[in-house]
Amino acid sequence: MTARQTDARRRHDPAVRGFASDNYAGAHPEVLAAIALANGGHQVAYGEDEYTEALQRTVRSHFGQTAEAFPVFNGTGANVVALQAMTDRWGAVICADTAHIHVDECGAPERVGGLKLLTVPTEDGKLTPELIDREAYGWDDEHRAMPQIVSIAQNTELGTVYTPDEVRAICEHAHERNMLVHMDGARIANAAASLDVPMRAFTNAVGVDVLSLGGTKNGALFGEAVVVVNPDAVRAMKHVRKMSMQLASKMRFISVQLEALLTRDLWLRNARHANSMAQRLAAGVREVDGVEILYPVQANAVFARLPHDVTERLQKRYRFYFWDEAAGDVRWMCSFDTTEEDVDGLLAALREEMGR
Repeated sequence: MTARQTDARRRHDPAVRGFASDNYAGAHPEVLAAIALANGGHQVAYGEDEYTEALQRTVRSHFGQTAEAFPVFNGTGANVVALQAMTDRWGAVICADTAHIHVDECGAPERVGGLKLLTVPTEDGKLTPELIDREAYGWDDEHRAMPQIVSIAQNTELGTVYTPDEVRAICEHAHERNMLVHMDGARIANAAASLDVPMRAFTNAVGVDVLSLGGTKNGALFGEAVVVVNPDAVRAMKHVRKMSMQLASKMRFISVQLEALLTRDLWLRNARHANSMAQRLAAGVREVDGVEILYPVQANAVFARLPHDVTERLQKRYRFYFWDEAAGDVRWMCSFDTTEEDVDGLLAALREEMGR
């Protein structure tokens, strides 16, 4: 086909920056280049293409020789597909009360996945064996949903990171009770960058059975994957993915993005940069009187508490969200394309608004 000029027009100002979500960022240029390379000609649909086959080799290099990737459209889809494939109809999932699967997925694990979430309060978003045991009981009680899965997020929704030893302790504890372990890895790259270890160090090496591998928050245009580390942990993954409306016909365009991120450490470069921008932001925030940082800044998120009126004025200059509006808590997210100038601009605006 002859190439032609597009009639599409740019409808946003690329100079506008924000700290609301790492999903606000565009796609990394290397990812866009990979999509262009995968375009043209015909490839077999529904995952039988060369790019999805290559992704399997790449995923095994990170998560072990038993690992298999099942690309999906989005993070909620990855979590719901994974948890469905790991549970029986009467199964339940133990998770933190701040977990994305509980707070931010519109009930999809329960309504679409047909499973029960058993939530546990935590101080920092992280589960421990002791916290798990608050809900890990009643396997023979037909009146109670059966705990079958422990789901943890790496990093957590509060920006905190599990160490490999902490994940190992959870996996050993869960497996001793005949439960499996799922990891929501929407920001798994940021956790690995924070810990300065490969992703395998806190996944397959310590007993995680299945994980949701994030791409969109780390430079992909769209697309995530369910990575099955333990083949015995799931049943009929392909069927569950299709039934859950997460089977992409042109799967090559998801697979090539994940391959681009994972093959030459683009995932790590992007995550390290986002994390470093969060550290720069946190350092500046600590110097502003009247603003409190709420949780350890271990990845690419900064949670803070400031006066409500200051937040409302600041939001008119930079987009970001309340985390707990009643308490005055906010969340600032950094992404792979956040610049030092972006961070310094937010800090200058914060100091100005706090000084009024």
